Amino acid sequence: MTQPPNQPPQGGFGPPQDQPPGDRPPQAGGFGPAPQTPPAQGGFGPAPQTPSAQGGFGPAPQTPPQPPPGYGYPQQPQQPGPYGSAPGPYGYPQQPPQQPGPYGAPQPGYGHPQQPPYPGMPGAAPGGPLDGRPGGRKKTALIVGSAVAALLVIGGTVFAVTGGDSGGGEKKKPVAQQSDDPKNSATASPATSGGEDPENLNKGRRPGEAKVLWYKPAPDAPASGADAPGMWITGDTAVKAAYKQVFAFRTGDGGTAWGPLDLPQKICAVTPQKSADDKIVVAYLNGAGDRAKCNQLQQLDLRTGEKGWSAEVADGGLFDSALTVELTLSGKTLMVGRSQSGTAYDIDSGKKLYDKKKYGAACFPAAFAGGTGRLIQVASCGAGTAKEHEEIQELDPATGKVRWTQPVKKGWEVTRTYSVDPLVVYLTNRDKKAWNISTFTKDGTFRSEVKVNEKFAPRCGWAVLERELQGCQGVAVDAGMLYLPTDSTVSANEIVAISLSDGKEKWRVKSPVDQPMAPVKVEGGKLIAYVQPSYDAGGQVVSVPVAGSSHRTTRLLQNPQGAAQVEDTFYDGVVDWAGGRFFISSGRLSGDDDSKEKLMMAFGN
Repeated sequence: MTQPPNQPPQGGFGPPQDQPPGDRPPQAGGFGPAPQTPPAQGGFGPAPQTPSAQGGFGPAPQTPPQPPPGYGYPQQPQQPGPYGSAPGPYGYPQQPPQQPGPYGAPQPGYGHPQQPPYPGMPGAAPGGPLDGRPGGRKKTALIVGSAVAALLVIGGTVFAVTGGDSGGGEKKKPVAQQSDDPKNSATASPATSGGEDPENLNKGRRPGEAKVLWYKPAPDAPASGADAPGMWITGDTAVKAAYKQVFAFRTGDGGTAWGPLDLPQKICAVTPQKSADDKIVVAYLNGAGDRAKCNQLQQLDLRTGEKGWSAEVADGGLFDSALTVELTLSGKTLMVGRSQSGTAYDIDSGKKLYDKKKYGAACFPAAFAGGTGRLIQVASCGAGTAKEHEEIQELDPATGKVRWTQPVKKGWEVTRTYSVDPLVVYLTNRDKKAWNISTFTKDGTFRSEVKVNEKFAPRCGWAVLERELQGCQGVAVDAGMLYLPTDSTVSANEIVAISLSDGKEKWRVKSPVDQPMAPVKVEGGKLIAYVQPSYDAGGQVVSVPVAGSSHRTTRLLQNPQGAAQVEDTFYDGVVDWAGGRFFISSGRLSGDDDSKEKLMMAFGN
């Protein structure tokens, strides 16, 4: 599908966001204010399809529409564009074209799909930025708890970068070693101990409303802001990383479970997953300067807060530095991805397992996604040649051995993976202004592609110097279905269930109130979704049966109206539903001392 050159960016779970953090204070709205230049949100799902010159069917090209009439309203159909048809990325026969609408393109249903941005625009398709233009900061991982299928995603464009050591010394090889100080730091935790409610957020609670169990103000951060990636709920402990610290709170009353634990420099990456025995790995910078690298690894035990092994990630070859890295877990394997290679470690001991480097005809590993015992690698091959293309591979997490390889047509980029088990990928094509969602069988063969003519809006982060493997939330996948929210910023939307077998819509459910909702996870045969708060009501957690003929929402939790304003201000909100409680935390700290910014909140009965 085409993207008009001058179409304004669209938001994901909230209103549009227009400046990088630190340039201005946060603004309220949606899933929390986002003081950043956001990606222009496009539609998830393929465009209406027309026969391609290659015999298949691909997204139908469209030209710039009129400016949207406002948030939440269907937009006008687009007229045919000048780009020609866009064949899909794998060359498999696709669904016959739909009947054209009055403007030469199929009529939209609930709104109509948006597309990836015109090259050079500071934005992206809903899967993430398409042009790799800096968004003011490195976007951190966004997590929606643990789902039936791991929601691990890839986004953005890989840019090869170099950078010297921040301290000017020799480059070191990664060496796993036990931390010198396994004890917790004595640094003060954010104020507001368990049971306190100094801002009276529970005042005037209405019948049927849950309560704010506890909340924590954000720690001090630089005026330019700081990352606060990840959130892990394990047992009766909620763990959160922010700036240079990792905090742990008791889920019931918010009292300190352990820590906080201090790190020498800014946290720059985390494993969004946790291991089976509740271990995570945090990466932090090796210095405070502009040339500092994200190459310091620290393993942590979520149950106790004890530091385990630590290591330094070495640079790869030329144009393959550890300036930024991505972390992902698959079983007992930690994969650390650089821009053109990856290094695997044993999560328990820190022992280096193997490297993934250049292979074949100039194929360089560009991104990794892991979970549920699967490890997916995306490689860029033959850059700058007539045979330039990408490849998707599944690796044995323990050995790195390739299980299967799936080439992608020239011009298509694997921008995200919505799930690794089953494998669901989101692709973009810059030249054709097109996008595609494809699914694969366990052995890597093409299974289906999404054929729903809809404008979808999961929320995905920036990926500037790496592909941001785990960069989306508001999307869920189970064994047979993909669940995506339709686009709306201030009014009711819908969640659409799409079959992985044929890519067709099976059912949809509307938000129970006049506010958008988005998937969180699938558990116990039900889809769990979060409904955003409004000015006169708190958010909701609802469930929807995924089987049978009835797919109505059932309210599990109604957050109090008195806390709605605070609930609506979590920037890059990270959410989870666990043990009958709803947790929301910031993914980014603004650094504004006057904003009374919150780090984390918990709601329950």
